[in-house]
Amino acid sequence: MEVVLVGEKIGFIGLGNMGRPMATNLVRTGYDLMVGDLNREAVDALVAEGAQTGTNDQIAAWADVLVTMLPNGPVVQSVLFGAPGATSVEPGTVAASLRKGALVCDMSSVKPSESRACARLLGAVGVGFVDAPVSGGQKGAEEGRLAIMCGGSQPDFDRMSPMLDVMGASARLIGPVGSGSVAKLVNQMIVANTTAVVCEAFTFARKEGVDPKTVFEAIRGGAAGSAVLDMKLPQMLAHDFTPPSAATSILHKDVANCLAAAHEADSPVPYTAQAYEILQAMRANGLMDQDFASMVTYFERLADCTL
Repeated sequence: MEVVLVGEKIGFIGLGNMGRPMATNLVRTGYDLMVGDLNREAVDALVAEGAQTGTNDQIAAWADVLVTMLPNGPVVQSVLFGAPGATSVEPGTVAASLRKGALVCDMSSVKPSESRACARLLGAVGVGFVDAPVSGGQKGAEEGRLAIMCGGSQPDFDRMSPMLDVMGASARLIGPVGSGSVAKLVNQMIVANTTAVVCEAFTFARKEGVDPKTVFEAIRGGAAGSAVLDMKLPQMLAHDFTPPSAATSILHKDVANCLAAAHEADSPVPYTAQAYEILQAMRANGLMDQDFASMVTYFERLADCTL
């Protein structure tokens, strides 16, 4: 990876399966980075790469740009404002430690309304905000090839772009704050529903006595072809669900956000609601830590066959 000399100091809070490789790519490129996470091992690994570490308040006070990559919207709001649903920036919070003119880029998968709430509170103290959720899974994060969907002002997006280009293969400004989160939910609605249909269709093929792999090779180049089909059907055929490239728990959480956001917008989503109930069944059967390709086992049980 080419090392460049860059001026922005980046704080990075959240070093999970996605955040850790994203932060690693930033520090390896030459960015001055300060990181924080509850997982000390993850923090130590970034320090070994050349990053600094500190408390969340210290990171915020030091950084020109603060990136958050956290499990969900309430956690993001708790980290920034001290509690989910906060209505103002209170002294002693991470948001209060940010300098006027700083920029927060939340790359977590959250509801659009949560992104807009963060932007309103931060804007009141002179801090910019971009919501920039990602698609591409852990492998995409490791390889710096994520698709990044952004919401915010053009100047704030332009400021973030060099950093986003390190973490992703494509970063696009969709529209104002919240638009990136909308795009991510659209992506997850399509992924969840496509996965369910792939499972259903190829279970049907097996039940009819036809080899699913042969069907796959026959149709993948036609109108039914998709990235989901290419990535997930081989895992389904092999029952290769651990370790997950994309855990069921993540898709379950994102589809729950899809339903909540759609209900807030009065947008009916009947297919996505059904996909969520399938994910709920997977949760009840202890499949949250497996790859979401394990959804095929739900359909196998219904049809009393194995792909």
